[in-house]
Amino acid sequence: MSTPTMTDADDILRRIPDTVRASLDALEWFAELESTSTWLKQQTAPPRGRFRAVIAEHQTAGRGRNEKIWLSPPSSGVCLSVSYTFGDMPHNLPALTLAIGIGIAAVLEKIGVRDVALKWPNDLIAAGGKLGGILTEVQSAGDGGRTVVVGVGINVDLPDSMRYAAPTSWTSRISDLAGCMGDVPDRAELTAAIIAALIDSVRRFEREGLAEFRSRWQAYDWLQGKTVSIQQSAGEITGVADGIDEDGALLVKTEAGTERVMSGSVRVAAYREARA
Repeated sequence: MSTPTMTDADDILRRIPDTVRASLDALEWFAELESTSTWLKQQTAPPRGRFRAVIAEHQTAGRGRNEKIWLSPPSSGVCLSVSYTFGDMPHNLPALTLAIGIGIAAVLEKIGVRDVALKWPNDLIAAGGKLGGILTEVQSAGDGGRTVVVGVGINVDLPDSMRYAAPTSWTSRISDLAGCMGDVPDRAELTAAIIAALIDSVRRFEREGLAEFRSRWQAYDWLQGKTVSIQQSAGEITGVADGIDEDGALLVKTEAGTERVMSGSVRVAAYREARA
């Protein structure tokens, strides 16, 4: 059974700690949007050092990395985006996604999700399936600054037709919080906690970069020790995943030595073999 519809943005706002709420210029709720991130990108960027958030009960064209589709039936999950305009542009902005993933994983652990993991660079994993994802995009602000728009999708209580669908690859293995916890968490409370964690992660990253988060990544690293293949425009890299470096690059041990991967589509050998 689907969780109740959230209809009150003020209720969610009240659940966000005062110190975090003070930095939010706006939090808006919609019954339906094409994409929360697309909507935010069409709005005026928040002033430097400020945040803006939007929540949708249903996205008709939710997006993931590489223009992949993010499916989320109405009232079955958390779909939100937050925009932020940097005062000082971080030198290693692509690694922000990793920092945000760590912050969200900690929230999920706190509400009782066991064995939460992160698949580099932007997937949330639980119970052997994809629980959620993060999409980070950058655009120019009107005053010459840079605004980041971070989209987050979390499966809370999916229809049985999605939850029990036979997977054809790791990306089609789907999990949700109802299946991981045996109960359905309060989506308003969860949404508020995710927004607070996201804002805190962005602030910390702006001040300190990835250094503060890197040691924590190891505890969540789903790829560690797995044989992976990374598809890049220049070709394919195959080897064993070995964590991340100080810049957030995925380290892959190959026959020719350790490769640093900054971007690409990652496939895990075990899932690829299962599909063959």
